[in-house]
Amino acid sequence: MRRDDRRTERDDGSRRGDRSTVRPVTEVPEIPEEISIGQLDRTVRARLRTLSKDNAEDVGRHLVMAGLLLELDPERAYKHAQVAVARAGRVDVVREAGAVAAYATGRYGEALREFRTVRRLNGSNEHVALMADCERGLGRPERAIALGRESESADLDARQRAELDIVLAGARMDLGENEAAYVALGRITAPDLEIQQQVDTARATVLRALGRIADAEAIEATLPAPAEVEDPWADDVTLYDVQELPDPAEYEAREAARQAAFAEANAVEEPNVPDVPEASEDAQLDGADDSDLAPDAGAPSDYEPTTNEDSQEK
Repeated sequence: MRRDDRRTERDDGSRRGDRSTVRPVTEVPEIPEEISIGQLDRTVRARLRTLSKDNAEDVGRHLVMAGLLLELDPERAYKHAQVAVARAGRVDVVREAGAVAAYATGRYGEALREFRTVRRLNGSNEHVALMADCERGLGRPERAIALGRESESADLDARQRAELDIVLAGARMDLGENEAAYVALGRITAPDLEIQQQVDTARATVLRALGRIADAEAIEATLPAPAEVEDPWADDVTLYDVQELPDPAEYEAREAARQAAFAEANAVEEPNVPDVPEASEDAQLDGADDSDLAPDAGAPSDYEPTTNEDSQEK
């Protein structure tokens, strides 16, 4: 093999610049007619302006479906996100949707790659907490902690920083460092009630791991019940116009009249024959005249039936 061939050949045998390799076909899930790109946030729609009008509308509708189904049906959300990525893979918000959907379905390796791509496209570290959690999902808690250290100088807001610290405390638990995890959670300053509830949930988990069940139950008693995932199509109702439907009693009477009219129209009239009393068999024989048994008047008196023997003699 020549050296120049080696330089242009990939591991799968294809060469750089060769577009003949077969790519997997992405399944295209259906989208309800009422879904439109207008349901996306304005900033997301602005990112799709680099696409053609038809493609932007199509990609936008798949992004809407991915967002609606993310918690209700993550697998379907992932399929919609994959279609969007296949048609607009150079748009950061599209790759972000693909990364989040992959994370929601437990595809941590794919999600981590996509989050890194998003960071290269827009330079943002807003998903660093999810990236660290992907490292945990891949069984690499030490890499999650390293990622957290690299992000100490990153421009993260208070919420993003708190979310990252929660993930890093989980990585400490993965390493068996439960005391360190509990201390780390106690240092988090929650910027809002939602983050505070996440911190308390994590603290209760660590306390159970430490064997402090009573303390864990005390914290869990203060937490609200998990919110139910709302189905965006749960309120869809099929309406029927019932004003023209007859009353059930009226319908039954009308149906009975119709059947009676049909029976009358198809009835067969029988001839009117007077009733004649039938005589008994003995009475008929007693009343019979001998003349009824006599031969016909037109026949000769010496008439005898011709037998086969007579006809042969003749």
